[in-house]
Amino acid sequence: MTDNSTDRTVGEVFSALDDCLEREKTALLTGDLDAISALMDEKSELISQLNALGATEDHALDTLKDKAARNQALLGSALDGIRRVADRLADMESLRHSFDTYDSHGKRNTIEGEIVRHVEKRA
Repeated sequence: MTDNSTDRTVGEVFSALDDCLEREKTALLTGDLDAISALMDEKSELISQLNALGATEDHALDTLKDKAARNQALLGSALDGIRRVADRLADMESLRHSFDTYDSHGKRNTIEGEIVRHVEKRA
């Protein structure tokens, strides 16, 4: 934010925060992680400005709270998705090393997954 941010009115800060929350929603829905990070800083600054100005417009605050809660839910869902992908990649990596199967009697058999390759040089 610029140094003239202290000259803003409550309405201007509300409007800027509303815009920031909408951009954050778009970034969350499109998976733009760089934008999300930058918007977190901007959002924090705008909230600090609202606190400094003593904003008390209940209806406007309720709207912003609702949008922030919506974005928080989207962020939680995005993080859950990232965790699931990481878990799936870990599962796939473990399959490279070994794979367990079970016969009709419930006995486990392990199939080794890594193939050792040798290069034979001939003269």
